[in-house]
Amino acid sequence: LSLGNSSAATLAFGVSDTHDNRNRLSVCNKICYAIGGAPYQITGCALGFFLQIYLLDVAQLDPFYASIILFVGRAWDAVTDPTVGFLVSRSPWTRFGRMLPWILFSTPLAVLSYFLIWYVPPFENGKVIWYLFFYCLFQSLQTCFHVPYSALTMFISSEQKERDSATAYRMTVEVLGTVLGTAIQGQIVGMANAPCLPGPGDIVADLSNSSMSRTAYMIASGVICLIYILCAIVLFFGVREQKGEIFIFQSEPMSFFQGIKLVMGHGPYAKLVMVFLFTSLAFMLLEGNFALFCSSTLGFRNDFQNILLAIMLSATLAIPFWQWFLTRFGKKTAVYTGTLSVVPFMILVVCLKSNLIVTYIVSFFAGVGVAAAFLLPWSMLPDVVDDFQVQNPESTGHEALFYSFYVFFTKFASGVSLGISTLSLDFAGYISRGCSQPEEVDITLKVLVSAAPVALIIIGLCILYSYPINEERRQGNRKLLQEQRDNEVDSETDSTELANMV
Repeated sequence: LSLGNSSAATLAFGVSDTHDNRNRLSVCNKICYAIGGAPYQITGCALGFFLQIYLLDVAQLDPFYASIILFVGRAWDAVTDPTVGFLVSRSPWTRFGRMLPWILFSTPLAVLSYFLIWYVPPFENGKVIWYLFFYCLFQSLQTCFHVPYSALTMFISSEQKERDSATAYRMTVEVLGTVLGTAIQGQIVGMANAPCLPGPGDIVADLSNSSMSRTAYMIASGVICLIYILCAIVLFFGVREQKGEIFIFQSEPMSFFQGIKLVMGHGPYAKLVMVFLFTSLAFMLLEGNFALFCSSTLGFRNDFQNILLAIMLSATLAIPFWQWFLTRFGKKTAVYTGTLSVVPFMILVVCLKSNLIVTYIVSFFAGVGVAAAFLLPWSMLPDVVDDFQVQNPESTGHEALFYSFYVFFTKFASGVSLGISTLSLDFAGYISRGCSQPEEVDITLKVLVSAAPVALIIIGLCILYSYPINEERRQGNRKLLQEQRDNEVDSETDSTELANMV
């Protein structure tokens, strides 16, 4: 009996030690995981900044049809997120995991559809259908990559500290991805973009460069497609998806709408989504209109790409600081500090006279706040999932739903910001590709990059005040989940001992 107890203790120690080692992520694992976030940011940045210009100036679509493509594509993209999240949550476990096969099989088709978005078909009548189809198809396939990738955070380790550290690596790479996407697309197609037009009569003369513009966009898309494939390969072979590290019980399958009711019925999650719905809308209004504000209102037509680059580089440098800050002072405090740090610069940039040096300084410090907007939402989502697991230990396997609905609301905010900006500028009398704009357009742009984002940030932070997961509750959830895992280890040990005795 003494020997049996000793063997059981040794076995329990071995299982526990193996469990701890599996939860530790090497720097290489974290980097490989982080690289998987680059394709989403690179392609999203290229589409966000250049697709509208491409459809109007290169594909030469009517602005009305271009608007339909952009709005329908974003709406379709938002709808596919919870749908894919539901399908992923119902996927069976394979020898590669449950999330990684989605990433592997969606990549080739996603790359092909992305390339065809930037190809001008040799016919006129079906152009709108062509771009609408491939834009929606790419958004669907990219969702099949990004939703499982986002949920993979919960499966690379069960330790909050390891997941938070991997998330920081991921956010750094994603910010670098936005820089890379802007640089690749901007440098390759920059010379092919048409300059501003002092009068409508110059449009016909400018169309002679159409062939060069088409070639430049295809080359840029080819480079981005290659990077997309390389990142997917690194992610697939560099990350191991763990099974059964977090979950103890197998929940019964539920319908799609039951899943929606389940995740949205969890109070902390609903509040967190609302907080970042408003703050994301604020930052997207700033991001979507800042380049136009710099070129039209401030008069920095030849410098706005460098100003955007300054924002993204400062955001990249600031992410390690915010990672340290949230571990030292807590995530809720970090959200307040990081988000509010942008407000003075949003106000300053519209109050001061046009000055390039001041604009660079303001942009640099604004990037510090942008880094917080990148990092903190994804760092807080695992805490909400853990809180749900503690309160509902019998209901598991819904991580993809939690992540997909957050992505859904983020893209919903992006669509709303695009609609608000387009309608507001059109109402103000914006002149497409004009060298000068009416005064009403300048006022509208100041509202879109300053007043409206500040108001949305204040609303979001007011909601955050009632967010219940503080550091004490977060640590308590961590201890409870650890106890559940320890009980599972003990149960496995007892079962093994019984089997050996038999």
